[in-house]
Order: sequence, then structure tokens, then C-alpha cells
Amino acid sequence: MPTPRRGLLFGVYPGGAAGDDTGSLAVGPPDDPDRVSAALDRLQGRPGRPFLVRAYTRFDDTTRLGTPHPTTAPADARRYAVRGRRLDLVAQYQSARGDIDRYCAHLRELVEQYGPVTDFLQVAEEPDVTSLPTLDGHYPGVRDAIVRGVVAAKARARELGHTHLRVGFNTTPLFGPAASFVTELTRRGGADFTGALDYIGLDFFPDVFQPIAAPDLAPAVEGLLRHHRDTVLAPAGLARLPLRITEHGWPTGPGRPDERQAEVVETVVRVVADQAERLGLGGYTHFALRDADSSRPGLFHRFGLTADDYTPKPAFAVLARLVEELTD
Repeated sequence: MPTPRRGLLFGVYPGGAAGDDTGSLAVGPPDDPDRVSAALDRLQGRPGRPFLVRAYTRFDDTTRLGTPHPTTAPADARRYAVRGRRLDLVAQYQSARGDIDRYCAHLRELVEQYGPVTDFLQVAEEPDVTSLPTLDGHYPGVRDAIVRGVVAAKARARELGHTHLRVGFNTTPLFGPAASFVTELTRRGGADFTGALDYIGLDFFPDVFQPIAAPDLAPAVEGLLRHHRDTVLAPAGLARLPLRITEHGWPTGPGRPDERQAEVVETVVRVVADQAERLGLGGYTHFALRDADSSRPGLFHRFGLTADDYTPKPAFAVLARLVEELTD
């Protein structure tokens, strides 16, 4: 099992828009780039401290090759890759035709366009989730898109000398028969695929969709991370790779107080930091910087560390303090 870098690598998705449980997007007021930059500066702390900006691009059947590919969330994410911050870029696969050849070409163009400012390139987003059209498991050929896409992106990064650019994919927590998802990918892709992989990501939201009592949260998080390492990655032959928390958050709202959000963030981050060496954990990225729409009561509108006007919630200061404490 790998030992991650000394000090935990933090990041944040600096937008507010979020996919909901109906296949739609929870949206609200537009992002304010100046306020986003100021908030990122405060979370990162000193200039030059390693810090990731998570951003999403989308490939579908209307995507034009040979032209620039803008980030969809947040818009123009490259502007935030300053002061030593780097992009954590997600290349969503949403081709209803299952056009994997063009998706691989799209990935190669993403490496060319964003490689100089990107440290992590994630091929597809939550490909194990099949029920929602906002997530990539809904689209035909997603497994082959991951296998071929990882190989294509890594090959282009090597051709361009981007030795810093790490390529991987992610899932949500996998239990029961679904735990074989990663093993199925490695069997499908073979040595070319596993040799091109640099990390595995995990999106997880404990105590959001299934309640967990406060005293049980830390052991539940540790147990889930251990399960993913031992039951999902090890049988797939990927125990050598770092496991990155690519999305974690806890929404506020009616019955979900701001103070509890701060407690959840602190608890989860400390478990990740405490288990980083033992479980090969490569970092923690928070979802999201701001609420999509603070006037709406639903879960998916209120994931932010700040309100939609960038007023900080208590969790914002907690995360900034943890970044200061747990990074080099």
C-alpha cells in the first residue's frame, strides 16, 4: 500500500451548482469570481501551499473536437489556478451514443489545454451510479470509456512531458455485488489500464443520505474507508494506489444546523488525516465552497461552506484551520 505525501493535500469545488437526486441541477445565483478567489485565498492560507481547485468538464454527443473545452463548473476554472493552486479536473463522459473514440480524443485535448495547470485528471464521474443522467454511469459504454480514457490521457501526458499529471477515476462507496465494479474494470483493461492509473477517487457523504449518530460518525467513516481499501481496491490489484477523497460535504438547512456541518467536517477530515498513512489516503476535497441557493430548503442547494452570498458558515473557518494544521 502506498504512503501518501507528507501532509494532507486539501482542495475544494469552488462553485455552488450541484446534481440532485432527480437527475437535475440545483442552481442559484451565479458565481462571483472575485469572491471565489478571495475565499480560496483564505482556505489555502499562505501562497504556494499545495491546494486543489476541483472543476468539471462535460463530454457529450455535441462536443466539438479541435476547439477549447471550457469548464462547466465552475466557469473558467483556470483563473483560480494561481498562488500555487492547481486544478483537479473531472472529465465527465455523457455520450448517449457511447462514442468512446471521440471521448478519448477529448481527453487528449484536455491534457493539451489544461495539463500545465492540472495535477489530477479524473476520467468520468461516479460511473457506478446508473440512475441519474447527471452522472456518468447512466451512459452506455462507461466502463470502456474509463479503461480506454485513462490509457489515452496518460499516454498524452507522457508525450507532453507532464510528469506531474496524475490520471485516475472515482466511484461512490461500493457494497455487496457492486463492490466488484473496480475489479471488473481491471479485468477489462488489463496491464495497460492498471499501469496508466495513478490514483482512485471516492465521493462519499456520510450522515447525509443515511443518518449516522454523532458518536458513531468517526468509526463509520474509518470503517468505510477501510472497506474501500480492503474489499474494493485490493481484490482489483490496486492496493498500491492512493485513495483520494474527491468529494465530501454535509448540507445545512431545516433540521441541519450550521454548527453540525462544522462538526462533521472536522470529524471526517481528522479521520482521513489519522488514517492517511495506514490506508494510503492521498487527500481530501470538499464539496462545495458555496450554497447553490441559500433560500431553498433542499439538501442539494445547501452544501456550501458559505451561503450563496459568500458569507462564511462555521465550517469555513474549521476547514481553513485544518488546512493550516494538517498541511506542510
